[in-house]
This record gives sequence, structure tokens and C-alpha cells, in this order.
Amino acid sequence: MFVSPMLLHSIKEPFDDDSYITELKFDGIRLILSKFNDQIKLYTRHNNEVTSKFPELLDLDIPNGTVLDGEIIVAAPGGAPDFEAVMERFMSKKSAHKVVYCVFDVVYIDGHSIANKPLIERKSMLSDLNLGHDNVFVIEGLQGNGLAYFNLAKEKNLEGIVLKKANSPYEINKRSHSWLKVINYDYTDVLITGYTKKDIKFLLSYPDGTSAGFMEFMPNAERSRFHSMKHVKSESDDYVFVEPILCKVKHRFKTKHGKLRIPSFESWRV
Repeated sequence: MFVSPMLLHSIKEPFDDDSYITELKFDGIRLILSKFNDQIKLYTRHNNEVTSKFPELLDLDIPNGTVLDGEIIVAAPGGAPDFEAVMERFMSKKSAHKVVYCVFDVVYIDGHSIANKPLIERKSMLSDLNLGHDNVFVIEGLQGNGLAYFNLAKEKNLEGIVLKKANSPYEINKRSHSWLKVINYDYTDVLITGYTKKDIKFLLSYPDGTSAGFMEFMPNAERSRFHSMKHVKSESDDYVFVEPILCKVKHRFKTKHGKLRIPSFESWRV
């Protein structure tokens, strides 16, 4: 049984509020796990069944009629989630990466929806399931302490935190202001060296000329400014190449190959 997960809104700054539960934001793949008719099935947030990709989770001892919400991660040697590693594992059955299912919510128990119960009660019911498994970790969260937890995430170079209202219901298939994410962004100066002819992606490079990847996220007003100041050098079938234009982007981190992950336009540097 698939349940379309509750999604988060982004905010720029963390805060302290004891009416919120603070959790680490895990850098992995959102996963809905359900058990009905003695069969465990796994789904991505977009309702793609991926049961066969994670066979180590199929012996999880939970009652029929249970639906869990969480994140699949692969831990790097230092313990931090490694997004590239979890994607390698997701794409290839030959990958030896060990996955951990970090469960932070339960939506159904014994075939009955508990989505309308407050988060704090659902957390207690999740704990009562006693999910003892080598590949499963239950996220209890902590009351308040958003500022300190975010500073710790920055210190450890983790993705960020999530702040959830303790009394919030589980809003199926909704992006709710009751769940908030604060991302630990990095900021980097890069050069825009071209763009796709469909005006979707921008080619980025570092000042030394090496590739920084692609950027899709730029406000329309800034796209218009870019096109007003660009100087075209050449074209190919798919790209227009321009004289480099310096800008600042925000992004999650750099990949092992030095590319920026999910860069978005922040400001011009010209």
C-alpha cells in the first residue's frame, strides 16, 4: 500500500521552540515501507515500487497493516550520510553499500490510519513497534533546540535539520508548513559559460576552467538580466556558449568529481 508522503517547506533560519520536534535532515532517498498480507513493499515518494532493490528490509518484523515513512541512507566512514553512495546502491544491485532505513514516522498501524494523531503520539506508537533490525534506525528527534542542532549540522557538514510541530497530523500528499527544513547550504563563485538552447540549464565552471556542472534554478528576472548582458561566442546543436559571467550560487555540497549538487542562483558578481 502506497501513501503519498507529507512534504516539507523550506525556511532560511532555524529557531528554538519547544512546541517543535527537531530531527536531522537525512541526505538519502525518501522511502515508504508497508506490510499487508504478510508482504513488505517499498515505494519512493513518487509511487515507484522499489521492493527488489532493498531485500535486506524485507524481513522487518512489523504487524500487517503497517505503513512507515523514512529515508534510506548509506553512511560514510565518519557516519554522515553519503548521497552519492546511496544513489550507487539504488542504481545497481551489485553495489556493496550497506543501507540504513531511518524511520521517522508511522502512518498506518493494524490497517488503521493514524495520520490525524499528533506527531508526538505517532512517534510513541512508532517506538512501541520495537523495530529491532540491523538495517533500521528509528528517529525519535528532540524537543526544541533547533539553533544548537543546526549549528551541530553545520559543524559536521551535514545537510541540515527538520523542525516539525509536535502536534501536527500527517498530511498525506501535502507540502505543509507544519514541517520545515533548514538546509546547510554552501556558497561558491562560479562562471556561467553557456546555456541550453531550450533555456533550461546553465553551464557552470570554476574560475580555473574546470567544470562545476549545470544549474537549473535561476529566477526569471535574473534570466532576463543574463540574456541582456551575455556575449555569444559560439553555438552547437544543443548549447549556446558565452563569454564567462561571474555569479554566486548556493548548493548542497560538491560531488566526488567536484561538481556542485543542486546549485541555484544567488547573486551576480559583476
